[in-house]
Amino acid sequence: MFANKISLAIKLFLFLLCLQVRAQKINPLPRNAPEQEGVSTAGIINFINAAGKSKTEFHSFMFLRHGKVITECWWSPYNANLKHTLYSTSKSFTAAAIGFASAEKRLSLDDKVISFFPDDTPNLVSPNLRELTVRDVLMMSDGQDPDPTGTLVKDSNWVKAFLELPIVNKPGTKFLYNSMGTYILSAIAQKVTGQKVVDYLGPRLFEPLGIMGMDWEISPQNINTGGWGLRLKTEDMAKFGQLYLQKGNLNGRQILPKEWVEEATSAKIMQDPNAPQAKKDSSDWLQGYCYQMWRCRHNGFRADGAFGQFIIMMPDEDAVIAITAETPDMQEEINLVWKYLLPSMHDAPLPADKNQETKLHRKLSSLALLPPAKAPVPASWAGINGKTFSMEPNEKKMQQISFDWKDKVCQVTIKGDTAVYKLYFGDGKWKMSETTRPGPSLLTGARANLVGLPAFKTAGSYDWKDDHSLELVLRYIESPHTEKMVCHIDGKKIRVEVQNSFDYGNKKTELKGSLLSK
Repeated sequence: MFANKISLAIKLFLFLLCLQVRAQKINPLPRNAPEQEGVSTAGIINFINAAGKSKTEFHSFMFLRHGKVITECWWSPYNANLKHTLYSTSKSFTAAAIGFASAEKRLSLDDKVISFFPDDTPNLVSPNLRELTVRDVLMMSDGQDPDPTGTLVKDSNWVKAFLELPIVNKPGTKFLYNSMGTYILSAIAQKVTGQKVVDYLGPRLFEPLGIMGMDWEISPQNINTGGWGLRLKTEDMAKFGQLYLQKGNLNGRQILPKEWVEEATSAKIMQDPNAPQAKKDSSDWLQGYCYQMWRCRHNGFRADGAFGQFIIMMPDEDAVIAITAETPDMQEEINLVWKYLLPSMHDAPLPADKNQETKLHRKLSSLALLPPAKAPVPASWAGINGKTFSMEPNEKKMQQISFDWKDKVCQVTIKGDTAVYKLYFGDGKWKMSETTRPGPSLLTGARANLVGLPAFKTAGSYDWKDDHSLELVLRYIESPHTEKMVCHIDGKKIRVEVQNSFDYGNKKTELKGSLLSK
């Protein structure tokens, strides 16, 4: 009888625990129709239409007004359940960790950076390095010039390499974007908390907001990269923006101190104090920099990541915009928000517009990034199906490539220098899969690049450009990027042109090989 009671108690405990976990997981933002929150559906439709004609390849878009989601969409094969690489939008989360640590009296913004790293500080400490504070790093005024990130990420000890670099400008006096500086903030947070930033933020930020499943790249020292590498879902981005819009308050509970949020989102330094006013008026990169956030025009502020990852917060309109994308022109992307969404917002609810709502729903359900067009299978297909080609030494470290077709799915097997990868491509449609093969990245040269992340989700499709040219398109759908390989096969010879989407046709890597004799 006693054992049965214990068993029942355990079952009840596990049931309540599951309910708690489920409650944390199912914590979506409330939804409402645009007009009920004072937003014109027609304006949203105009934005979506303009997005489709812009230089930007949109992957997701979420629009919050008065704390409610009024529009959300993903361009297939991207979807609501996928994380997305945030690049420098990660910086705002690292700054939040510094904000929590400051509120918990674990550090002060006036603490000197070298005080945290006695074992990595150079023997000869320059006056500028001695004076560098946490606050200076937060506002991108580390004093180094040029930005050392691209060089330092190739080092085995990023903190030591950062501290050994000359600081040519007095800290706090000149803005220079410095992603490695944000890594230093992550390292400081880990020093004073004993936890990686992603773990430290767990109970303080992620769990209260109902954010789960996030991950963050690490450095060779097992420190979150800080300035990049965080992956979240689109709604998670919007939740973070809404929290900052509410000055750190969540349902009556102060998650982040109000004073920190106000301080962290106000301009601390001008990017180019001498820029002509006309240039300032047309740029969202010249409105002032905060603590790992940017001021925007129209009294907004934003978390901002390479290739168009944005969390735009607009206090005057009580609105948040979250976007994931790949773009060569981030200013054009933000301009679409100002041109179409800003004027669509009104102070009071608008009359319901069922016709426009129906039009919007139809539009959103049709959004897709189409795979390559399906093409007839050429006779040359038989000559390469099941065959393996040996590649000449190349920068992609591809040693062999082989092709196998089954049920109209092309399996491409690539042997690299350390592993063998199987990639899958559909015939005129996206074939969903995953791979441990790292995809295109802005920081491919970094040590430990993409280390600590699970297998990468992909969507692949193929077509024949001509009788001897097979095009393979592989979207890494938890990142902004796509890889394209065009395989030109001429008898026993193969030439593979590899291109990353963010090169926009300006760069191709050519690999050559021969049919492997068996």
